[in-house]
Amino acid sequence: MNEFIINLDTEIFLWLNSIHSIYWDVVMKIISGRLTWGVMYLFLIYAIIRTFGWKTTLVMVLMTIVTIVLADQITASILRPIFERMRPSNPDNPISGMVHVVNNYRGGRFGFPSSHAANTFACATMMSLLFWRWRFSLFMILWAILVCYSRIYLGVHYPGDLLAGTVIGAMCGALTYMCGAFMTRAWGGNLRPRKQALMRTTNLEGLNVVYHPVDITIGSGIATILFILLFSSAIV
Repeated sequence: MNEFIINLDTEIFLWLNSIHSIYWDVVMKIISGRLTWGVMYLFLIYAIIRTFGWKTTLVMVLMTIVTIVLADQITASILRPIFERMRPSNPDNPISGMVHVVNNYRGGRFGFPSSHAANTFACATMMSLLFWRWRFSLFMILWAILVCYSRIYLGVHYPGDLLAGTVIGAMCGALTYMCGAFMTRAWGGNLRPRKQALMRTTNLEGLNVVYHPVDITIGSGIATILFILLFSSAIV
């Protein structure tokens, strides 16, 4: 059974990894970058401040850092040395000759579980529990999936690596959110949106349009993706 799962994981990886082009090589390399989404992170912090106030922001930003570090260390420092599952792109892996890699980027030696998957899903889970808005949660999940797919495209992770990282990240995000919620309440912070959280703008017809601060985060994330697509087409 274990051999069947490993073979299936390999076949799915090879199929997904085989779909590539010069243009998407550039796109996926940028998407996989850890600093690519910096603007979105800044707007996310702004959304927390606007919605919950500075006390909640301090606690939740701190706990977001904690959950990412926790997820990263569990996957990279604890579990990888135990399982020692070689990355598909590693030259010592028998399938490495069939793997499409970008700019000779092969990552480290071992890849199970995926730290990228753990980190992104830890952040996505924690923020989804904090804001509890389905549209924002859907965006965060799709963002995490996009980053995960880029790791398959680049040839550095099997789908199973990403699935395991997703589970670990979601658990870390939920745990640290509960700790952060307890700390926020103990400090007298706020976990319910403030009355001034909603923002108003006026359109040309004079009608008031109300939107939530997380809409800016969603917009910045989508804008980042569009910029990556346009920038990649310009340099290819």
